[in-house]
Amino acid sequence: VQLQASGGGSVQPGESLRLSCTASGFSLGTYAIGWFRQAPGKEREGVSWINGGTGKFYYVHSVKGRFTISTDNAKNTVYLDMTNLKLEDTAIYYCARAPSGSLRPGMYDYWGRGTLVTVSS
Repeated sequence: VQLQASGGGSVQPGESLRLSCTASGFSLGTYAIGWFRQAPGKEREGVSWINGGTGKFYYVHSVKGRFTISTDNAKNTVYLDMTNLKLEDTAIYYCARAPSGSLRPGMYDYWGRGTLVTVSS
């Protein structure tokens, strides 16, 4: 089982980025994928999750209306489209796998390496 997150970069406030999480070794259709982030000096925070089988999803309040999570099961990839990025979105973003959707990191059994998102003016 592997998860590979990619798509991070440096942008200015108000700009957009698309993060990708490509899974291997299992089918997205039977698991949930969550996106988490960790800013310097802060705890890891759940951002969003999606259930690959049902399509059910959830966002933390701070990103609602700005971030969109989606899946391409044929590519075994989950996307996180981030728009109107703010300074406080700066963090390392991780994707992880869980049996069902949750924002609790302890529910996730496999984690990808993070991808850095920097929002600065």
